[in-house]
Amino acid sequence: MKQINPHADQLRHKAEAQVNRRVPSFVQPLPGENLLHELMHELSVQQIELEMQNEALRQSQIELEISRDRYIDFYDFAPAGYLTLSSDATIEDINLPGAELFGVERNKLMQRRFAAFVAPPDQDSWHHFFLSVQKNDRKRNCKLAIRKGDGTLVSVLLICQRLEKPDEKALVRIVLTDICEHE
Repeated sequence: MKQINPHADQLRHKAEAQVNRRVPSFVQPLPGENLLHELMHELSVQQIELEMQNEALRQSQIELEISRDRYIDFYDFAPAGYLTLSSDATIEDINLPGAELFGVERNKLMQRRFAAFVAPPDQDSWHHFFLSVQKNDRKRNCKLAIRKGDGTLVSVLLICQRLEKPDEKALVRIVLTDICEHE
């Protein structure tokens, strides 16, 4: 079997070395059994290769879980709200500080339109701003008031950028900060 991947060649050499370190068989093959012994050797090598690949996959999974936990910690405990809006301004994702700014549980914000939280005097500004964000890739800023879950208004700064990946729908990423204390 010809291996194309250099990593696969290394794996095969390691597996071969392990098979060769095993206790040798003292049974001499009978005529015509050489192929059987070659096949058994090949199966042993492939079994060890699979065990090595499985261990590498387990290690990769552990590293991915650590990375995911680090990302979640960074995302959910950031000093600002982070939101992702769909192309129709529906909340696709929001971190804990963002949900706190809205005064609403995160799971109750998902798939809701962002405009539903914009104070009535700022509705037109929001719609024009969102349309302009969708038209180019530059970061754009906007100040407006949002209505919290309890009805109180809070002034916020939105830093927005459109994100478009091949074969995916366009999204808008937003950093949301309370600017009441800065005014």
